[in-house]
Amino acid sequence: MLRDDSSLAEEVRQEILECDQDLRALEGAIVREMIPRDQSDDHSAVLEVRAAAGGTESSLFTSEMFAMYQKYAAYRKWGFETLSVSESELGGYKQASASVTGTGVYGRLKYEAGVHRVQRVPATETHGRLHTSTMSVAVLPQPRDIEVVLNTNDIKVDTFRAAGAGGQHVNTTDSAVRLTHKPTGIVVSIQDQRSQHQNKAKAMKLLQALIYEQQRKTAVEERDEKRRQQIGSGERSERIRTYNFPQDRVTEHRLGVTVWGVAGFMSGTDSLDNLLEQLSAHDLQENLTRLME
Repeated sequence: MLRDDSSLAEEVRQEILECDQDLRALEGAIVREMIPRDQSDDHSAVLEVRAAAGGTESSLFTSEMFAMYQKYAAYRKWGFETLSVSESELGGYKQASASVTGTGVYGRLKYEAGVHRVQRVPATETHGRLHTSTMSVAVLPQPRDIEVVLNTNDIKVDTFRAAGAGGQHVNTTDSAVRLTHKPTGIVVSIQDQRSQHQNKAKAMKLLQALIYEQQRKTAVEERDEKRRQQIGSGERSERIRTYNFPQDRVTEHRLGVTVWGVAGFMSGTDSLDNLLEQLSAHDLQENLTRLME
């Protein structure tokens, strides 16, 4: 029995549609692999919010933003641990920070870094005037445990006789050890054990600890500098997003899009997640454009 031509044509059209969808998905995957990724995207993050221009109203909005991120973390099933809070009058926040833990936290939240502007009539306003205030957000990747792996070619080993009190030798062998880490210039000496092997082992542990501390300080300085760049001056003109309560809209200036429903957006669920997805796609497109150029 011959099949109906219209039925066969519809089946072919459906197969073509599915193949086209698979092709677009494959093209997207290839493009993502071509673009260099930020190695910190998979990390957890430290989130910091800070009141800026607008006095009391700014601090109140800052506390609301902090609550929004806490709700968003719950929505994404991330961990959220408050690290510090500096309260202002009327229950607002001058500053607050939190550790947000989970896979891909930094890669998602990094688009929140910058100055956020709010336009509304404050609860403290007796004449019903519209106020414009700002707060800033910084998002920093949390480094994973630093493993100090020392290359023996980078270490100069000197041995000498250990000297005791009064200049007397502890022993007559070269048991004391001095290690010099050539890349950093860090020098450690151990001579309190009678065995050169024991002194070298202790010196190596100390050297690793000192190098770890230097790396940690460098990482902290880099994060502090990144935080300063993200926060900006907090001026009203420096804004990545505007929350206009009277018009019930959120405007994302980097994309030129408007999301309606401020309360829904600040519930930290679908609206915020969808906008962050758009920002991620926009960032991917810009990186692709730079790559092609």
